Amino acid sequence: MDKRKQGMGLEEAALSFLACLSPEERGGNQQEINKFVLWYGRERLIAELTAPEIASYAEWMATSVADVAKKLTPIRAFLAYAQKEGWIKTNLTVHLRVKKGLPKAVPPAKQRRGKPLVLTSSGYARLEVKLGALKKERPHLAEELRQAAADKDFRENAPLEAAREHREQVESRIGEIETALKAAEVISEGQEDTLEIGLSSTVVLRDLSSEEQLSYTLVDPYQSDPTRGKLSIASPIGKALLHRKEGEVVEIAVPSGKLRYQIERVECQAFKSK
Repeated sequence: MDKRKQGMGLEEAALSFLACLSPEERGGNQQEINKFVLWYGRERLIAELTAPEIASYAEWMATSVADVAKKLTPIRAFLAYAQKEGWIKTNLTVHLRVKKGLPKAVPPAKQRRGKPLVLTSSGYARLEVKLGALKKERPHLAEELRQAAADKDFRENAPLEAAREHREQVESRIGEIETALKAAEVISEGQEDTLEIGLSSTVVLRDLSSEEQLSYTLVDPYQSDPTRGKLSIASPIGKALLHRKEGEVVEIAVPSGKLRYQIERVECQAFKSK
């Protein structure tokens, strides 16, 4: 392996891989590739990646996101490309397997039962407004789906798939909010300091290294979608946030070091602290 290949950084290798893809393929792969790079650190040398680390990443993904096989496909293609280019010596793709016995994403009917959901009166009102707005989208979604289905070339009907996915997302969110409103215990304003973070909490965080502000809603693994602000309680950040309170600082260990976040606000649903 020549010196340049030995010194190839993970980010540089990822950019090279993405540049070789068509615009359509790049759009579908970039998010997962970026997540993989950030997990290990942009400056990490790709030649230093080990089989146990790759296996560990696959296991983490299995407990953090739904449809893990689909999410790992871009990573598998990237590692195969890296081996072909001579940046890594061994076939690391074989280690991107999800072991049996790991926690699996569960359907809505089997959601875990926890402490009662708690909402402030204003938080309850905001959810009602959001629910009404989502329900008003239904006629538009039906028309969007009808128009997309009118295209008879189903082999590459991306608009139809996108319309179906959009409708599923909206219906899923409607179901989540309806369930939250039915189960919620409403408390008066000013009692927020008695709340601790739990399943369905919406949390505003500040990254202490970049000062970037982030907002996540903690959900079950089957609902996880970090790109839409839904973070699995089985993910490293989700686990670190559980049962913490506003103002606290949490640290998450990742291969590239430690991530540190300040909990700025706990909004909407939350668990009541004992």
